[in-house]
Amino acid sequence: MDLTVWRTFVTVCRLGSLSAAAAELHHTQSAVSRQIAGLERELAVPLLERHARGVRATEAGEVFRRHAVTTLDEADRAVRAVREVGVGAGGRPLAVGATPSLAAGIVPEAVRELLLRDGPIRWSLLPGLTGELLDRVVGGVLDVAVVTDAPPGLPHDLRVERRLLGLDAMVVALPAGHPLAGADPVPVGALADETWAEDNDGSAALLRRHAARAGFDVRIDLTAADLPGKLALVATGHAIALVPGVLSGALRPDVTTVPLVDPPTRGVYALTPRRDAHPRAAPLVELLSAAFAAVGG
Repeated sequence: MDLTVWRTFVTVCRLGSLSAAAAELHHTQSAVSRQIAGLERELAVPLLERHARGVRATEAGEVFRRHAVTTLDEADRAVRAVREVGVGAGGRPLAVGATPSLAAGIVPEAVRELLLRDGPIRWSLLPGLTGELLDRVVGGVLDVAVVTDAPPGLPHDLRVERRLLGLDAMVVALPAGHPLAGADPVPVGALADETWAEDNDGSAALLRRHAARAGFDVRIDLTAADLPGKLALVATGHAIALVPGVLSGALRPDVTTVPLVDPPTRGVYALTPRRDAHPRAAPLVELLSAAFAAVGG
């Protein structure tokens, strides 16, 4: 099978949209549709189904996606390894993964401290969702992944060491001129009439659960493709949003936050493989713990 087509399928699943995948891959939408149709013919099973907001993998498609991600990651590793030999690069690179909010703050800070303390090393950073990053640690693609147990949760896997870095209290992102900007902690009920934006199902589930405990149904009228898109909706005054507290220090200047009374929390974990651990993985986990504590986690 053509790995280019596999990569197209994985991209469509990640973005939930044929047109968005086409734009990211610099293809036409019709070319992406043809690739997916050809893959479905080859496997003799539907891989995608349409829904109101785009497409999602069928049960068979999700099985194929998980295996495809592992295969593509291994292929990429093979290419990088060959190129490193070709240029005479020595030492094993450190592959780090993190959810978007953690990749925007504490992870780069911890890696910077590692490099200053222990000397230079080639390293890479892969943002992703918890489930994807866990799969990559299990598959040997990532040496360290910094993830959360936000819905749908963090599965236990005996092949992976997990270290709790702390609990992250969620906060509400507001446009800089919002009347509650800079206020003391507010009950979420004070925001019951607001329009909210979300970028992933996990954060939306936390928000709905918290609002339900306060006795109202939250209005999530706007959906963003990713965290920067969600923050752009907040900055321009279209909505407010639930965001990780650990992200507060890394927000754009036209977005501020307000803490919540009895906020929803999520656990933040560092994952490392039990076997063939990178020699810099354990020191990095210690520095990640310190960086998380420093931002109030």
